[in-house]
Amino acid sequence: MVHEASQRRPGRLRAGGRNVSRSRQNRLLTRLVGAESWVTAASLADYLGVTPRSVRTYVAALNTRVTDGVVVESGALGYRAGPAARAAQQEDAVEPGTPRARLHQLVRRLLESEVPLDVHDTADEIYVSSATVEGDLARVRSFVSGSGLTLERRGSLVWFQGTEMAHRRVLSRLVHDQTEMKSLDFPALMRVLGEGRVGADAYARFKADLVEALGRLGYFVNEYAIADVLMHVAIAADRISRGRPLTTGVADLRGDAVAVGEVLDELAIRHFGIRFNEGDREFLSAVVLSRLAAPRLESVQAVARERVDPRVRQAVQDACDAAAAEFLVDLSGEDFTWRLVLHVQNLVERVADEAWSRNPLTRTLKASYPMIFEVAVYIATRLQERLGIPLVDEEIAYIAMHVGARLERNRSDGSPPTATIVCPGYHDLDSLLRSSLDRSLGRTIQVVRVETRADPDWDGLDTDLVLTTIAPPERNDRIVPIPLFLTDADVERVHTAAMRVRRIRRLARLRAELEKYFAPSSFVRDLDPDAGEEAIIRRLGAHLVAEGVIDDSYVERTIEREQMSSTAFTDALAVPHALSMTASRTAIAVGMADRPIPWGESRVQVVVMVAFSESDRAAFQTVFEQLVEVFSEHDSVQRLVHRGTDFPAFLDELVAVIDG
Repeated sequence: MVHEASQRRPGRLRAGGRNVSRSRQNRLLTRLVGAESWVTAASLADYLGVTPRSVRTYVAALNTRVTDGVVVESGALGYRAGPAARAAQQEDAVEPGTPRARLHQLVRRLLESEVPLDVHDTADEIYVSSATVEGDLARVRSFVSGSGLTLERRGSLVWFQGTEMAHRRVLSRLVHDQTEMKSLDFPALMRVLGEGRVGADAYARFKADLVEALGRLGYFVNEYAIADVLMHVAIAADRISRGRPLTTGVADLRGDAVAVGEVLDELAIRHFGIRFNEGDREFLSAVVLSRLAAPRLESVQAVARERVDPRVRQAVQDACDAAAAEFLVDLSGEDFTWRLVLHVQNLVERVADEAWSRNPLTRTLKASYPMIFEVAVYIATRLQERLGIPLVDEEIAYIAMHVGARLERNRSDGSPPTATIVCPGYHDLDSLLRSSLDRSLGRTIQVVRVETRADPDWDGLDTDLVLTTIAPPERNDRIVPIPLFLTDADVERVHTAAMRVRRIRRLARLRAELEKYFAPSSFVRDLDPDAGEEAIIRRLGAHLVAEGVIDDSYVERTIEREQMSSTAFTDALAVPHALSMTASRTAIAVGMADRPIPWGESRVQVVVMVAFSESDRAAFQTVFEQLVEVFSEHDSVQRLVHRGTDFPAFLDELVAVIDG
């Protein structure tokens, strides 16, 4: 056996190399799927920290994942996701023979076995040495840590010790680790659980009937959480089919839990041929009511008053009041408050069961709406302090969805770009053109003038845009040629021009703010990618402390904020900051690295530590959101990283990026 292991060692080293390569392939594919256009090889190389030649190798490997399908398209402009990209992501199962694959295999064997496993027999069955299995068992202990399940051992025999709920908790981890379950991928779920008596088609039919039944009971359905809920249903069905139901639950259930339990049981009999016992009905009903089903608007207050702990209601109200004052936003309104109160009550119940509700929109919300996400983090922090509940990013994202829905109702887009129509008079064509623009573009632009002369005073047309049916004496970005009778393409060009004006306005405010807040002494060009988030925050914070802007306690609060939720708002930028605006003046420290820095689940190259003062509270939203917008464009980031060799050069490049 020792000889066999020594013969395999080079192969295992190569497998480790394949793991790194496959991980980078997956990151490349994720980047392309999320991109809206072509991405150059140089940009992908910078993103992955490899050479363009390696990028070509990864693309070639990705295109072998799906038979008769193009995963990545290549062209003169670079690469983009092909028609089979999504299928390749779904097919990204754990590569056989790797340590991760063996970990999953051992966990499944231990979960399913009625008797302890023998280390030596298991090694023979999976064609590795006993020493390899011993190493894998250490990873198994780490994998099940905190689940309530322990790995017990006597001599060469090993087994799991714990309750049935603990077994299911580990099985849930296994499913998430292999599939991520961010979308309804029943075949992937079946690959982990095993087809058993129930196939993927049965779960798809179960899902459709469950949504319909919940609608009849008067609930909205949270489709973002349904993949996770169906996973728990599948795990329950799998364990029951193996003779391992949950122990009997409580005798006195709420009326809504009884109704949902009856629906689940009826559907399980119809689609799976099994019946849930009382313990499984109680658990699954709680999962559905705390994650999937939300009462309709007309009944939300009544449901909340019946179910919500007064302590939870007061904590939510106080957290929202504090956030409204801190960020100068309106978080009032009974509909908003009661919905959020009920959500937090469900959250408290989920925490008690150590069951998080996953949210596939977490990264999108953080990158696209950083201000809304920041308000949610602030509320989550207050709730954590008052209620003693830990909150992960995906739960914070659900709070952000509530906050965003409230702010959207009162959101003002500001004044739309003004426009002059130049349309020489002929019958009433100028009026028809204006009516057509009003119908097609609505509030996107504001037509303030119609010039019907064939020789208008072009210099006197001072609106943001000039929409002209005749050739102007000179061309610039303000002037958009249009025909008398608009096509969809013409409307799109005017819309694009209006959006450009709005972006210039937004970023012009950012430019004015940044020129005030950036300090040459707080610019760091050589961040160490291996130093870690806390060390980098302390290094940048030391510059602001030396400037007299903040004290050491502010740096500690910045680290606490980072531990609450990663401030990597884009794939390139992290914005560490404290939640309280207690700086003596607003200032920004900037750090950059040539190689990507691991930051949360992202890898960034620019770290901007922001310290806001009380007097600049109103500027927080402008600087925060627009800074994230600028650094959301990968090419702009690379330009800043490669050309911003010192503070003056960085500021020049940043201004150039802002100015387009």
